[in-house]
Amino acid sequence: MLDHQSMVFSVALRILGDRQAAEEAAQDVFLELHGKLGELESDAHVLYWLRRVTVHRAIDELRRRDRRPEVAMDWNELPKIAGAPVETADPMLRDQLEQLVRSLPPVPRSVLVLRYQEDMSPQEIGDVLKMPVATVKSHLQRTLRLLREKAARVLR
Repeated sequence: MLDHQSMVFSVALRILGDRQAAEEAAQDVFLELHGKLGELESDAHVLYWLRRVTVHRAIDELRRRDRRPEVAMDWNELPKIAGAPVETADPMLRDQLEQLVRSLPPVPRSVLVLRYQEDMSPQEIGDVLKMPVATVKSHLQRTLRLLREKAARVLR
C-alpha cells in the first residue's frame, strides 16, 4: 500500500477533482485490494490492477454525481493538487489548465490522466480501461483538440 498510495490517490484526485472523494476512492481501492492479494501474481499485476480499479471507481463516482443533485461550487475554490505535473511560472495559467482538465467527461479525462500523469502507453491504457488502442488514441486526439479549443477561448 505504501508503495502505491500516492499514485492511487493522485489518479483519483485528477479524475474526481475533489480531495475528499479521492481519499474515499483510494481507501475503497485498497480495501478491495486486500481481498484480491491472493489472486494477483506479481508487482506489475498489482500496479495494473490498482490503476484499472482506481480509474473505474472514479468514473463510477462521477456517474453517481451526475444522478444526484449537488450544491454548486466555485471552480476557483477547488483544492490545489499537490505534485501537479504542469509546472509553470504562472500559477493562474496552471489553475486554468487544471480547470479545463476537470471539465472533461470522465472517460476522456481518465485517458488523459493515465497518459500524461502516469506516463502509460496507449496500449497500457487500453488494457487498463478495456478498450481498443485505436479508441484510446481517438480519445487522446479529441481530448487534446478540445483542450486546445477551450484554452484558446479562456486565454483570449
